[in-house]
Amino acid sequence: MSGVKLDGAGNVKMATLDAAIHTVATLHSTVERMAVAMKGKANINQYTSTFKRTAVPLVGQLKGQFGMISDQVANVLLVTTRTGGGDVARLRGMREGVAGIKVALEIAVNKTKEKHAESDHKPSDASA
Repeated sequence: MSGVKLDGAGNVKMATLDAAIHTVATLHSTVERMAVAMKGKANINQYTSTFKRTAVPLVGQLKGQFGMISDQVANVLLVTTRTGGGDVARLRGMREGVAGIKVALEIAVNKTKEKHAESDHKPSDASA
């Protein structure tokens, strides 16, 4: 279904989703580097701040067209800044949140393709 031609609104949504998918991949790598640092007993504050700096613009980027996914990103930001529960619980919440965002973006891509696909055939004239 990669050869689907989309209408104008679909193209705009897909551009937003492509940028968001790239940003979420960056978030995922930051979370995994944080996990490696935690395993090595290193300081994880730099990873937390990097995660926040990357995720905050994503909330605004998604808010207009994909508000529910934007709310998911905001929720993961809350988990990131939470002080109670320790670093292991924070890391687990961040991993689960990023995975949920990835799934939501994949669903949004499929729905956008489905909803905004342009058909190649022209309607036949019934009066002819």
